[in-house]
Amino acid sequence: MKSKRGLRLLAIFGVLALILAACSPAEEGGDTTEAPGTTEAPTDTTEAPEMTTTTEGMEDPEPGPLGAVVVAPGDSIQIRSLQAISGPVAFLGVPIQRATMLAIQDYGPIEGFEVDMGTGLDDLCSAEGGQAAAQTIVSDEQVVGVIGTSCSGAAQAASPLVSDAGMVMISPANTSPSLTSDLQGTAGDNYREGYYRTAHNDLFQGQAVAEFAFNDLGLTSMAAIHDGDPYTQGLAKAFSDAFEELGGTITTFVGVNKGDTDMTPVLSEVSQGSPEGIYFPIFQPEGDFIVQQIGGVSGLGDVTLIGADGLFVTDFLGLPETEGMYFSGPSLDFGENANELTGVAASAFLETYESEFGEAPSSAFWAHGYDATTMLLQAIADVAMVQSDGSLFIDRQALRDRINATAFAGMIGDLTCDEFGDCGSQEIQINLHEDSSVTDLSQIPVVFTYKGEVG
Repeated sequence: MKSKRGLRLLAIFGVLALILAACSPAEEGGDTTEAPGTTEAPTDTTEAPEMTTTTEGMEDPEPGPLGAVVVAPGDSIQIRSLQAISGPVAFLGVPIQRATMLAIQDYGPIEGFEVDMGTGLDDLCSAEGGQAAAQTIVSDEQVVGVIGTSCSGAAQAASPLVSDAGMVMISPANTSPSLTSDLQGTAGDNYREGYYRTAHNDLFQGQAVAEFAFNDLGLTSMAAIHDGDPYTQGLAKAFSDAFEELGGTITTFVGVNKGDTDMTPVLSEVSQGSPEGIYFPIFQPEGDFIVQQIGGVSGLGDVTLIGADGLFVTDFLGLPETEGMYFSGPSLDFGENANELTGVAASAFLETYESEFGEAPSSAFWAHGYDATTMLLQAIADVAMVQSDGSLFIDRQALRDRINATAFAGMIGDLTCDEFGDCGSQEIQINLHEDSSVTDLSQIPVVFTYKGEVG
């Protein structure tokens, strides 16, 4: 019995020795020298190691030159909406802010993190409003980017603060050439890195109006009225330069003051030049007073009136005196264009908008706002990295670099950015408003379309 038991033990020890030899400690970093009485373990394998998507064992990224935002687990990614949402120009900013809200809902979370736009901020369509709101935004280092502003004057003051903070700002409605470039490779006086827009450059809008007035309407003399801010003055000058280049004459180039109610002095000055038409790319309420008082000024009773996107809004269209006016602005011929990042078509968006808010958008830049928001969200998604502790790392320089490389189909058309931040479709349309009882912008007939090309 003892002899058999001893043999069994010897056999068991032999098997164990073979198993231990096969399980060499080499892969654990131990001594790989062959042990006496064992067989060396094989060093090659026929299967590739399994790949994983976890960050375990990886080093967390280091911030770039502009710093980074780190979103803690359970917190939200912070962006901000900065639009004109109060006062006489609220009609311009409110639809854009609402479009941003809907775009965030449609896009959804990024790497499991919700996106929060906070409380909408008001640019007041002024430099003072833009600066004050921008100061609030940059004081919060968790803010990644801004959708705004509505007005170019507000952007002129807000953009330097946002840029210096390393953030990005994408405007759906700024159109002043000074914020991007002259389209000939020279940066505008107010261009800042990190600024982008889905709205058009007004050098295209000025050209479109000039060609329409001179070639289609046959007008050879025009006056231009602005209100002194970067948008209105820049657009009036772009039109005037293009009109004169075509062979037309600018009889008067004059400004009104924001807040003026008596337009008779300015209109009397305009009448001295006997223009056949007047282009006044300004806002309400000053635009209201011009159309309501022009009939009382000698020599201007039959003049052709052309406004721009700042007046192509429901409240202004409802004035009886606007019947017969032309309006220039961004193309609204979106058809079944869909934003490829969310799959939402323009027509479906409008249905949702009207159902949600009980009205159609009151101004022309709602689709630009939707596309601008998804443009920012997609760029964040492309550069965001989940760290080992579950937080989300968003590098500010990488975000700018990614937006610079934007290329997707939006509701407004194909979006790509030039080196100065002009990213949107540069298609301009001119509408003829014949019936003041029709104030839905999409129902105002289009009589002229112009397509510009950036780059």
